[in-house]
Amino acid sequence: MGQTRVTGSDEDPRVTELRTAVSRLRRELAGHPAEFPDRAIAEDELASLDAMAMSGVPEIPRLRRSLLLIAGAVGSVSALASALRDVRVAVDLFGEPRPH
Repeated sequence: MGQTRVTGSDEDPRVTELRTAVSRLRRELAGHPAEFPDRAIAEDELASLDAMAMSGVPEIPRLRRSLLLIAGAVGSVSALASALRDVRVAVDLFGEPRPH
């Protein structure tokens, strides 16, 4: 899986994709009018994903944990399904965690 750098940038393209997907879901969640019980969990985990992406190459187990929490929190909100899928695809770009 040969990942190339974005021209003129030192940022890993997987990180760029993750940041873009997280930003989109955060915007859509902020604009969603309905309140639901786990909204704060989703917002916190999206902030965590954003912080991990900003720091460079994130830890895969933490990425996957955050994704699971976000999916559990917003998975039943059909209006957010497309943006949630984009976050999952971006997390999947990092591959599976390596066994210890």
